[in-house]
Amino acid sequence: MPLNNTQVKYYDSNVLRLPKDKRETYNAQVDRLIAALRDSLKKQDKITIKRVVKAGSFAKHTILRKTSEDAVDVDVVFYISGQKVNEETFSSLSQKIYDALIKLYPNKSIEDFEIQRKAATVTFVGSGLDVDIVPVIENPNKEGFGWQFDRIDGSKTETCAPCQVRFVKDRKDQDPDFRTLVRLAKRWRTKVECPLKSFHIELIMAHVLEVNGKEGSLEKRFRDFLLYIVESNLQEVIKFPENGAVSKFTDPVIIIDPVCDTNNVASRITEDERKEIVQIAEKSWATANFASVEGDIDIWKELFGRSFKVEDAA
Repeated sequence: MPLNNTQVKYYDSNVLRLPKDKRETYNAQVDRLIAALRDSLKKQDKITIKRVVKAGSFAKHTILRKTSEDAVDVDVVFYISGQKVNEETFSSLSQKIYDALIKLYPNKSIEDFEIQRKAATVTFVGSGLDVDIVPVIENPNKEGFGWQFDRIDGSKTETCAPCQVRFVKDRKDQDPDFRTLVRLAKRWRTKVECPLKSFHIELIMAHVLEVNGKEGSLEKRFRDFLLYIVESNLQEVIKFPENGAVSKFTDPVIIIDPVCDTNNVASRITEDERKEIVQIAEKSWATANFASVEGDIDIWKELFGRSFKVEDAA
């Protein structure tokens, strides 16, 4: 017997979704960090921060609650004005942010700070929260847009943090269960160790919504997400109504950023990884179908982990 929507929503509400009280705690902690860091950068490095935007899964409400396998991280985008895109490097901006963070939290271990490809990260051990500070050079001619730098290859990409958040909200307005489906897919990704990023999952799920619509049970729609990966082999170009003229790409997997037509967000997925993702999805789809027919909760746990439960569901 297939899972009904009440059962799936119970699992989402009680196991997957970040509770309201935790969200409020994290928000308050991030707000304190933003205020202190903003003031520090302005005083010490004369950096003009035009705007600060919370982004990523936290702002999109697709984040999973913290577990031993799922971390909680908040992306905070600092829009820097007055810098020239071709002269200011990500490395220098991130180093300044990294140094400012260390000064703000002198009692924290140095291991709690890290400079990543596109962000400077600070970890709060007590709450288990990771905060990624993402510097973006503001585009004064395009509201909400700016350029994000990659420390490793030196490339820059146009981005719009508010637009990314709005993209998911628009899908949620179209389909009230969109975020639930994304969280289900993210939990599956973690359990089966599939090399898809959270952003990839959000965009693939949005594409499946566009192709299939919102009809059908949540269980079936999750299986359809897996089936799309299997049947397409992830070799179709995924793009959205928000996109204009899309550039040509030769990468194994092509998922166009809905806010930047020249950015393939899946460009770092290798051919071997593409095949691995498809194989994992195919095996998972077969498992999900068997679990649906048998009505066996233990089989579903192979896809979602031991925390999967539907007790008390009507």
